[in-house]
Amino acid sequence: MSREPSPLAKLHQELFAGDTTPQHVAAEALQNGNQNAGRNVYLALDREWTRREAAHVEQAFRAAEKPLFGLPVSLKDCFDLQGFKTTAGTKFYAEKNQNASADSAVAARLRGQGAVITGKTHLHPLAYGITGENRDFGDCAQPSDASLLTGGSTSGGAASVQEGSAVAAIGTDTGGSIRVPAALCGLAGYRASIELAREQKLWSGGVHLSQTFDTLGWIFRDLRDGPLLAEGLFGLKAAAVPSPRVRVGALDGNFLRDCDACVQRAFATSKDRLATAGAGIGAFEADYWDQGLSIYAPIQASEAAAIHAPHTGGDFSCFPPPIGERLAWGASLSSEEIQRQRKRHAEFRLRVDQLFDQHDFLLLPCSPFSQLQAGADHSETRMKILRYTVPMSLAGTPVVTLPFAGGAGMQLVAPRGADAKLLAYAATLD
Repeated sequence: MSREPSPLAKLHQELFAGDTTPQHVAAEALQNGNQNAGRNVYLALDREWTRREAAHVEQAFRAAEKPLFGLPVSLKDCFDLQGFKTTAGTKFYAEKNQNASADSAVAARLRGQGAVITGKTHLHPLAYGITGENRDFGDCAQPSDASLLTGGSTSGGAASVQEGSAVAAIGTDTGGSIRVPAALCGLAGYRASIELAREQKLWSGGVHLSQTFDTLGWIFRDLRDGPLLAEGLFGLKAAAVPSPRVRVGALDGNFLRDCDACVQRAFATSKDRLATAGAGIGAFEADYWDQGLSIYAPIQASEAAAIHAPHTGGDFSCFPPPIGERLAWGASLSSEEIQRQRKRHAEFRLRVDQLFDQHDFLLLPCSPFSQLQAGADHSETRMKILRYTVPMSLAGTPVVTLPFAGGAGMQLVAPRGADAKLLAYAATLD
């Protein structure tokens, strides 16, 4: 049965047909900016700059057929944008950094593909967290429900799409920072294969958290838009739609012990819908995934400490306490310990790779929680969520977040390098 095009696809068609203009679209998007309770979806929002950018896009790209022509997109504030400061979500860098003299590779790619950047979005400090809490700039609440956090670290990106100030948001994903906020906000997400961002050299002008695990991608509304957005950011050409009779391995066993009722229902529904669409649903157990955090955390902390130590003189007390403490711990780890963890990482990655001998895709929740209450104690939340996201971070695989109402998004996972196949299959799913 045919369906109406997605709102983004419809807008795309209207822009190319000349039925609307980048200026008009940007003006409508800007009316929706910073509509959450903290008015902090964006850490940098210059409406006049965005209007000028929209006018430039109209003039420069009207006849060029660029994939992102005229689309309003937000940029996470860990990437340089010429004329703006990059804060990485901290007052330390807001005070230390000057306005960027040039675009980051990501910003340059977006602008070169005809996108209109709406502003630089809120993030968990240094992108080193999963809740969207931020002592320096305020916690990021969902525009649709002030009682709920967006999740992080791409907190403002998710909020910008939810409020309609952007049709898609650039995010980064080290340990789940696209997948989790997309899931909690009822949105789609795409985390690229680890090699894809490296091959495209898109980290130039960006603030890394952990080079071993950092990748990037999009938060957006409709799964059908994933291939277009991946083409715009990575130059990734759309793949043929896989046969609906794919083999999907669904996580089973004790690992799922802490999922809330909403997540459990969404997981069961996902399996039923995929089976109805023709997929063969198998099960796999991966209790060894509980080891993942003990591998991931020291490598991440060590690399993050090395990134920020030159700017802080090795004193991490300038950052909020949980983050400063993680950085200090990372700096204390010996090279021998990190090498030991890298060996464990390689072994873990191989075990995940072997799952794809039996399955085309894997399916599991993004988070055991479907909601994060604003103002609640989330001191244990990060580690509980990372149990679900870190295994794919260690494996370096591409992941699409399948959105569900209520915040119970699912991870659909493909082997490394199979991004186009994953996006094409996800685009067929309701």
